[in-house]
This record gives sequence, C-alpha cells and structure tokens, in this order.
Amino acid sequence: MKALDELTFDNRFARLGDAFSTHVLPEPIAAPRLVVASPAAMALLDLDPAEAHTPVFAELFSGHKLWAEAEPRAMVYSGHQFGFYNPQLGDGRGLLLGEVYNEAGEHWDLHLKGAGQTPYSRMGDGRAVLRSSIREFLASEALHALNIPTTRALCVIGSDTPVWREKQERAAMLLRLAPSHVRFGHFEFFYYTKRPEQQKELGDHVLAMHFPHCLEQPEPYLAMFREIVERNAELIAKWQAYGFCHGVMNTDNMSILGITFDFGPFAFLDDFDAHFICNHSDDQGRYSFSNQVPIGQWNLSALAQALTPFISVEALRETLGLYLPLFQAHYLDLMRRRLGLTTAEDDDQKLLEHLLQLMQNSGVDYSLFFRRLGDESPERAIARLRDDFVDLKGFDAWGELYIARVAREGVADQEQRRKRMHAVNPLYILRNYLAQNAIDAAESGDYSEVRRLHAVLSNPFEEQPGMERYAERPPEWGKHLEISCSS
Repeated sequence: MKALDELTFDNRFARLGDAFSTHVLPEPIAAPRLVVASPAAMALLDLDPAEAHTPVFAELFSGHKLWAEAEPRAMVYSGHQFGFYNPQLGDGRGLLLGEVYNEAGEHWDLHLKGAGQTPYSRMGDGRAVLRSSIREFLASEALHALNIPTTRALCVIGSDTPVWREKQERAAMLLRLAPSHVRFGHFEFFYYTKRPEQQKELGDHVLAMHFPHCLEQPEPYLAMFREIVERNAELIAKWQAYGFCHGVMNTDNMSILGITFDFGPFAFLDDFDAHFICNHSDDQGRYSFSNQVPIGQWNLSALAQALTPFISVEALRETLGLYLPLFQAHYLDLMRRRLGLTTAEDDDQKLLEHLLQLMQNSGVDYSLFFRRLGDESPERAIARLRDDFVDLKGFDAWGELYIARVAREGVADQEQRRKRMHAVNPLYILRNYLAQNAIDAAESGDYSEVRRLHAVLSNPFEEQPGMERYAERPPEWGKHLEISCSS
C-alpha cells in the first residue's frame, strides 16, 4: 500500500495540449474536512486506507495542495442537452488533476469536482455543494457494488465556504476516478467546430489508450464504435434491470467507455413505474425511466454523426442497428436471473412484461419484490407477495405461469436457488430518502450516517445484522422528493 506522496503520474490527456484542455489551478475551500472516503476506491490507486485520516488528504482534495507531478486541466467539449446542441460546454466546475497508474498497470483519472471557476464555467461559480457531492459519492460506489459500470468516488471533502443555490449552502469537493473522462461531447466539439486534425488526434488517443485491440482491425474507428455501442447497450440494460434512472442523459454526460457518468438528479425506482421522471427539471419527460433505452440509441446516433469523417454512413447505420438487439439480450438475461431462471424459453419476455404491468398497476416496490421472490420456494413466495397487488386475479394467473415455468427447469435445491437469486437481487439500494437523511445529518456536521450508508451499500446483496431499516420500503414522503439538475 502507498502513501499519498508515492502516487505515480502519467498525464497522457494533458499531453494532447491546449486545443483539448486548459491549465487551471483549483481554488481552495475553507476549513477542509473529510466527510467520507471509499477504501475500495482508494485501493484502485494502491492507497493505504489510513491515508484518508491524515491532514494532507483533506488538503490535497480541497485545492490547498497539489502533487508536483499533477497537471490540472479543464477539458473542453460540447454536447446535445435535452436534444438541442450546445456548441461549447466543458469542465465548468471540475478539473482533471492528472492520471495515476497503479501497480497493476491501470491508469486512473483523478478528477476533482467543485474545484472552482474555469474558462468553461459560463455564469457558474465552479463550486459543488455538499448534498450533490454526497449523492454522487454514494451513487458511484453503490452502482459499482451492483456490478453496474460506473465512475468511482474516492472521497468527499466538506468546508465552511458558502455558496448560493436556492439557498445558502456549503461548498464541497468530490474526487472522481475513471479510466477516462472522454465523453461523446468531446468528439462532437471537434466535429462541429470543423477541426478535423484535432478530432483525429483525439480519436487516435482514445483508440491507443482505451481500445488498443481495435487497432488490429481493418477499420479501427469502426471497431471502436461497435464496442462503444456494445458497452452502452449492456450498461443501459443493467440500469433498466436494477431500476436506475440517470436523469440527464445529455451526450456530454455519456462516457466513451460505456460507464455511468456525471450523476445529477438520479434515482432508483421505489414503486415500479416505467414512466418515472427523476429529474424535476425534465418537464417533457425526455429522460424518463422507459425512455432511457431509446435515448441511449439517440445519443449513439449523435456520436455516429461526429464520427462520419472516419466511418462510412452505411457502416455506422449497420453498427447502430446492433444496439437494440444487444440491449434486449442483456436485459432479458439479467431479468431471467432476477426471476431465478437458469434456462431460456421463448415466452420469457411475455412473462416478464406481464409481471411489470401488474407491478405498475399496483405500485409494487421494485427491488423488494425480486428479493422476496427468492426468500422461499416459488409457491410460498408467490402466496406471500400476493397481498402487494391490487389485481389479485391477474397476479394469481401470473403466479401459476411463473411456478410452472420454474418447475420446467427441474427440481432444484431451494437453498441453492435462494443463494443464486439473492446474489443478483439486492436487499439494499440507494433510495432517495436514505440519501436525503444522510445529507441532512451531514449538513448539520454529523457524517456518521453518510459513512454508515456507504458501508451498507458497499455490500448490497448480503443481509447485514442491525441494518434492517435500510431494507425497508420508503415512507410516502421519501417517494416524492424533488431532485433537479442543481442538485
């Protein structure tokens, strides 16, 4: 394990130069203090977890100190926001401090959010508030624990620096980790500003750093785009399977690596609602839960447009055509496993759709239903879950089909079935009200609930004694919290 001053930097993106990013120093926040740190994320940098409790830790991740080898840069990019092209966005409150490589040979971006104003801040103050920093920290680490590809969060540092949103709040900084922070919007920026040389330089960089195996293909850019399509199809399948709503699927929030990126007004479903809108600012429901699938394809089409200088339109269209079949295959495979099924049958899609419609009509808790379905034998679980449904006749009919479907797989050991189902059906998820309770305590200076919730969510599939309250259905007020982009 390493100390903080032993990290090894290799700032590959910074070497691309000023056409791609601007050198900016972070602006320190006052009286920095550790709110929460992730030992699992620290391990990605080979850092000793004890380093989080040293004074220099809070100083480094609050802008007060900087490694000599770090090269803080604000990246420039553009993107489609709510369907409309914005010609220049960029890191308005974040800085890529540098790239660290670990003993396994992996490179990790150190990206500091809330680091102050940059040339891309527009009218913003460049700050992040404590609540949004805590939400992103918890979401990043919770998604990782659910085996959903995501950026990671190393820590949140709080402060006494005041900032104004709807009210006065306290500034915070979050240290985010990712193998790359290149977005769809990076390619769009150089495409729409007609800078083919820089666009090719970016493409060659991404190929060499993140898709080197594609360089062996006859058309490396096409091979890379195909893998981006594949990764995003699988990512969104996992979002849908676990009831995760991103909230702001703009193309500048889409990672070139197919990982969950830029958390804003996200939410996990409580009661199942295919039309759920987690972003209070999304008046038209563009990024509703069910729309995430077509929006994923829309965003890939926007990236495809930006790649037309390198790939033929016909090849791009053919590759985009892979998205929906790949999504459907990944999604159905995940949902079969959540239902405890180990084989595939032609009518499984109908069985699943029938269940989700019944859950929609009855407001059934999405996560707890699947968890409880694996607690007992199919017959006993169906009998126990029946009371959650309004349409008893409809659920009884579905239950008969499900029991028969499980029976066709042959006699299975119930304990093995329970273990198999519980390994994919979490007992603990990051519900908005749990995050809000932790934020409320943190804003009053008590960080124990943030740390406790993080620990629980880091092991979501295993029952944890004494943590039963984190597995309960939310109170009614907890289902109707308004989260907007300002969060």
